[in-house]
Amino acid sequence: MEDRDLWPIHIDHIGIAANSLDEGSHFWRLLGLIEGEEDEINIEQGVKIRFFSTAHEAEGKVPRLEILEPTGEQTPIADFIAKRGVGIQQLCLRVPDLRAMLEHLSSNGIQLIDENPRRGSDGNLIAFVHPRSTGGVLVELCQTN
Repeated sequence: MEDRDLWPIHIDHIGIAANSLDEGSHFWRLLGLIEGEEDEINIEQGVKIRFFSTAHEAEGKVPRLEILEPTGEQTPIADFIAKRGVGIQQLCLRVPDLRAMLEHLSSNGIQLIDENPRRGSDGNLIAFVHPRSTGGVLVELCQTN
């Protein structure tokens, strides 16, 4: 593995748990952020997703806000809301080679939730790092298509 496989790293999005997409979107709409064209449903993760950004994608890949609504009571986002309430749930960092990054982190003693990538929003590969290894922050790593 070479350094070029691991870097650069960019903030992709910040995930915000909400009781509903509309409730979670209200402030960001008033602020004038740009709303994504379509909401997504990730059945595997039990979540409805809506993105907001500060610039159009044509201006380059910009960090986004990801509003997350649980699709049911037995889902990770519903569990998060029940334990901690609505609010920031995770920070997602975009990496050039997710598998290489997971190998690098694991070999350096970082506790991973996902040893192998899985499909996330926009069809991207994602994996989560346990908050015990990140100073209490749930970190999602993603590799875009």
